[in-house]
Amino acid sequence: MASDDRDAADDLVVMPSPPAGAGSAAEEFVVPPPASPSPPAEKCEHPAPGVHSANFRFPHDFLWGAATSAQQVEGGITGNDWADWERAGKVPPSGAACDHYHRFREDFDLAASLGHNSHRFSLEWSRIEPEEGKFSSEAIAHYTEVLEALASRGITPVVTLLHYTLPRWLALKGGWESPDIERHYVRYVTRVLDEFSPHVRWWITLNEPVVQLFKGWLLGQWPPGKQDDFKTAFMVIRHMLRCHVRAYHVIHQHRADAMVSVAKHVLAFTPCNPKRFRDRLSVRFREYVFNRLFIDALHKGAIRFPGLFWERLPAGRTLDFIGLNYYTRDFVHNSGFDVPGLVGGSCPLDHHEHIGKRNALGWEVYPEGLAHFLKLFSRYKLPILITENGVPAASDEDRWTFIYMHLWQVARAIDEGVPVAGYLYWSLLDNYEWADGYKARFGLVGVDFANQKRSVRRSAKLLGAVIRRSEL
Repeated sequence: MASDDRDAADDLVVMPSPPAGAGSAAEEFVVPPPASPSPPAEKCEHPAPGVHSANFRFPHDFLWGAATSAQQVEGGITGNDWADWERAGKVPPSGAACDHYHRFREDFDLAASLGHNSHRFSLEWSRIEPEEGKFSSEAIAHYTEVLEALASRGITPVVTLLHYTLPRWLALKGGWESPDIERHYVRYVTRVLDEFSPHVRWWITLNEPVVQLFKGWLLGQWPPGKQDDFKTAFMVIRHMLRCHVRAYHVIHQHRADAMVSVAKHVLAFTPCNPKRFRDRLSVRFREYVFNRLFIDALHKGAIRFPGLFWERLPAGRTLDFIGLNYYTRDFVHNSGFDVPGLVGGSCPLDHHEHIGKRNALGWEVYPEGLAHFLKLFSRYKLPILITENGVPAASDEDRWTFIYMHLWQVARAIDEGVPVAGYLYWSLLDNYEWADGYKARFGLVGVDFANQKRSVRRSAKLLGAVIRRSEL
């Protein structure tokens, strides 16, 4: 696919001019906010985090970087349930994706040049265990090289054990519906930790489990393609929670200082009609089910679904930090008082007057939502790592505006005492965006999929300047 050239200048490696009086140091960049630039912060030998004049200093140990996932960037994955979904014509083919499997060193060089000190990526289970109980020494050697490449560049890995996709052999056994899923997952996690625990402290057990539940069992858009199957969905979420708990203990048996969590997708919700009680009720229901239930269950050690079921998990307090993926807001309308009706539907944005700009996928840009969730999840008294936050943008100016506005919400939260540990932008590279194929350009680094050429966007350099100064 041809590169996004709607604004060709956005994809050039651009060195903005230094401000007047700043000298000619090539490493200095102007870091413009969407409106007018902030005045420079006072120089300080060891400035404390927080607001200084009009600027904000981030903590010295803040994790800065970007994220990817195997299916979306590696290319050549043929042994999982998503590959079968592609072959069935349900979604566009991923093909070679970004060829990151072969180009990871080049891509990590770019990340390091942008000042990143952390990088989130996922292991592809179907590469590591292509047949049940049989592990690939070639895949293990590859991911060892990936981890060594990050270490040699001073980049801390944040490793996702499972980013949606299941090996074909497991999907054929029922996947998340299988009563044996815990046993299979624990065997995989144990082997991964046997190999990689010396290299990795930060672990994500599951990426966006509730999104996978909605897409796969309620909307039918992702494998296994079921619609409105609430009964099975309840069983699946139970299996996911139990798998995390089991994996948490395996990880800590291998590495006592491990930091373990899930990457929890959160959506800001607003009633379609704020004056309508039923819409407000659906917002409350969705807020709990979509945003809070999973984290609450892992923290308290029990699944609580009001009026439907309650079940104790094998253990509680199985989170060392909270991973948050945040992108946008939905307006919700109620359609009844049974479970599907309480979940409600997402109404279109067209008839809402006071909304933010829409991105290239039609999602509203709503930075205030990130502030809400940072405050909400601070109640758990755990570090919060923003594991994904990004925008598909036709204009790179829109990308920088998005980043700046969301970083400002992060800065405000830190200044108010919220323990934010880091910010990982989605994504390092333009990539395969699941059912949306290659039309959504999220990357700090542009990719021409016709020839795999990389181009560092200006937004990436502006973010890099913030990272190097540790200041917004």
